[in-house]
Amino acid sequence: MKIGIVFGGCSEEHPVSVKSAQEVAKHLDAEKYEPYWIGITESGAWKLCDGPGADWENGDCRSVVLSPDRSVHGLLVLGAGQHETISLDVVLPVLHGKLGEDGAIQGLLELAGIPYVGCDIQSSALCMDKSLAYLVVSSAGIATPNFWTVTANENIDPDRLTYPVFVKPARSGSSFGVSKVSRKEELLSAVETARQYDSKVLIEEAVVGSEVGCAILGNDLDLVAGEVDQISLSHGFFKIHQESNPESGSENSTITVPADISAETRSLVQETAKAIYSALGCGGLARVDMFLLEDGTVMLNEVNTFPGLTSYSRYPRMMAAAGLPLAEVIDQAVSLALTGKVR
Repeated sequence: MKIGIVFGGCSEEHPVSVKSAQEVAKHLDAEKYEPYWIGITESGAWKLCDGPGADWENGDCRSVVLSPDRSVHGLLVLGAGQHETISLDVVLPVLHGKLGEDGAIQGLLELAGIPYVGCDIQSSALCMDKSLAYLVVSSAGIATPNFWTVTANENIDPDRLTYPVFVKPARSGSSFGVSKVSRKEELLSAVETARQYDSKVLIEEAVVGSEVGCAILGNDLDLVAGEVDQISLSHGFFKIHQESNPESGSENSTITVPADISAETRSLVQETAKAIYSALGCGGLARVDMFLLEDGTVMLNEVNTFPGLTSYSRYPRMMAAAGLPLAEVIDQAVSLALTGKVR
């Protein structure tokens, strides 16, 4: 099967995407797949390369584009006054953050008529905007934090809020631009920090509870849930992918898989994750991050429509704990892209 694997990208999560692609390369079944590695540089250039190695941009790369012409159904490799066509059966967009999880690459693949792994345009865009995701999920009867949005030219009165609050870009990945604000004097500075990543800013109440997550694989009602994980903090808040050396662990957090919770609570977290996934129209795979409150309520935090697949990422660890190693996750996700079903 000819599989195009797109990685890199223009977002602040470019380095994480490369690491995810490196992990995919280690677990891709060479007897099943003929991979075509398409790296997107931070400036947005598309390169057909030998693989996602650390120095992939300086290797033997050729300029390539994904043709939106459905009769091509694949790649155009550009040369001096000519081009070569490579057909693809499916695309695995190993991209995180803006232009990767927000519906942009999904829209291009829809135009091209090529099946792709993961959430569609609508669910990708919806989950990327945390404020819209909260509105949809709360309308489905699932708990969400109280929140306020601040648009590009709007000001907010610091006196109207009860502190602490979290200030974050409404449409950005990981923890980039996120601040915990304990005093009203810190609010405007935090809003400006968030605006470095998005013109729309989300302010939400600080939820008192533990952070839990659940990996989901599947379409419609045919969903597989991974083991639940739980984040324990020594101080501050969880900042994924921003440590200087994340492979060796976090400076302020420990992630436990399976979570140290009762079987009944574990089942509630998994069922809530499935309900959130379905309410937002997700498909293929996603990681649902939630808060577990002291009274047993499970509340949405956010949904990652193409979660990290690095050696230290939560999604593959949760699936592995449930008996699905990354190679099997890739196979199942590709099957879902092509047939709509978990094998």
